[in-house]
Amino acid sequence: MTDCYSFHSGTLPLLVSVPHDGRQLPAEISARMSAAGRSLPDTDWHVARLYEFVKGLGASMIVANYSRYIVDLNRPADDSVLYEGQLVTGLCPTQTFDGEAIYAEKIAIDFDNRIQTYWRPYHDKIREVLAGFRESHGFALLWDAHSIASRVPTLFDGELRVLNLGTWDGRSCDRTIANALMQVAQESRYDAVFNARFKGGYITRHYGDPKASVHAVQLEIAQRAYLNEATKAYDTTKASQLRDTLQCFLETFTKAAKTRL
Repeated sequence: MTDCYSFHSGTLPLLVSVPHDGRQLPAEISARMSAAGRSLPDTDWHVARLYEFVKGLGASMIVANYSRYIVDLNRPADDSVLYEGQLVTGLCPTQTFDGEAIYAEKIAIDFDNRIQTYWRPYHDKIREVLAGFRESHGFALLWDAHSIASRVPTLFDGELRVLNLGTWDGRSCDRTIANALMQVAQESRYDAVFNARFKGGYITRHYGDPKASVHAVQLEIAQRAYLNEATKAYDTTKASQLRDTLQCFLETFTKAAKTRL
């Protein structure tokens, strides 16, 4: 047993991963954080709530319980850079996206402990679930669910498009499946882009292996689509509209993958 994540087991060969909506902080770490750090400004606010409907579709779902400030589950354990030439937030961040210090004073971070305690259990579960899908269904699907503020000047210019789909430039998902997803995006009410600023982080890149019938996609959503960005309050009307598109994405993802068998 681990308290690092919550997990729901479904019947489809589809796992929805939510690595950045966690808000728990271990007391001994929280005590050394700044007020800015403890406010967790870079959380993917309410993404788990937004995707709660997937359980009714038959998908499995894994949701991180701890904040990305403890360890970023979408970064490699060796802390190598994912996006060359861009702001590096790191495996165990010490600054917020806006450049504020997460800790009240400089601390020595025990990377090995954080990896073993918080990072590895999440990834062990993903690996286990995807292997089970391949064994029982012949293929596995991974949807990595994220959101971010519409404007983050340190990460991108201007206002982010609402739907940002990433397949690591085609390496993590079969192109025919990806094209079907992009068609859903183009027919939705939202502006969308494919493999632009957000091509997919470690989870998408590490687990996506189309040749082995494992297809992984990251969706980064601009938070204005379902939140009041000033207060971070969940907007049920906006969320309901967005869920229609998310459901269409996931149904298309599953259907298109079945045709590739």
